[in-house]
Amino acid sequence: MMTDGTGDTFQQDTKYIRDKMTGRRSNGSARPSMYKEYPDKPSIALPAPEPAVTSSVDQALRQRRSIRSYSERPLSIEQLSYLLWASTGIQRRERNFEFRTAPSAGALYPIETYVIVNNVENVPQGLYHYSIKQHTLEELQTGDMRQAITAAAMGQRICLQAAVVFIWTAVFQRTKWRYQDRAYRYIYLDAGHIAQNLALSATSLGLGSCQIGALFDEEVNEIVGVDSIEESTIYMTVVGWPQ
Repeated sequence: MMTDGTGDTFQQDTKYIRDKMTGRRSNGSARPSMYKEYPDKPSIALPAPEPAVTSSVDQALRQRRSIRSYSERPLSIEQLSYLLWASTGIQRRERNFEFRTAPSAGALYPIETYVIVNNVENVPQGLYHYSIKQHTLEELQTGDMRQAITAAAMGQRICLQAAVVFIWTAVFQRTKWRYQDRAYRYIYLDAGHIAQNLALSATSLGLGSCQIGALFDEEVNEIVGVDSIEESTIYMTVVGWPQ
């Protein structure tokens, strides 16, 4: 008889059962910051996220598909700005709280966005962190990183061809602070919401995207500079002009 694996055990152990609910209290530790920032790094101001032309939601839904071949045409910084905002930017402010374009369990927002720029007008090649609060790109490393991220993505050449590679990490404690082990379910859902926002917004701009779940976790973590325990890569997407 086959025994349950780690995934099966997690699925069973994190179920909510009516007569065993203990409430959704925090675990007593201090609430983590909702924003990660690199104040000592150079930053690039992004234009306001106001694209010149987008298609309707209905058109984007009908046209969205995974694109695996990209041209050498660069993205504009305006397009990159819109994609970052549309995927996880601040949408509105209510009662001194900043809500974002994608839903998040408990409005805790555990996902951080890093981008590897391969081909964007007026943005040097390199690795950047998206400062959601400031709507800027924080420069972490400059240079051509296409070979490194392609190798870390198990050799998927779309990372070599696409104009931008989006890397999403999770700061686990932001959600675990309230939901304990159930938090991991919510974190993966949050990442999915963000990726779908990006896929549809890219399509609405006439761009293509492809989502990536097959990756060498530790290699991507090393590229973006996270410890893999408190923060770790969980998802990626590439965006560019379809060939």
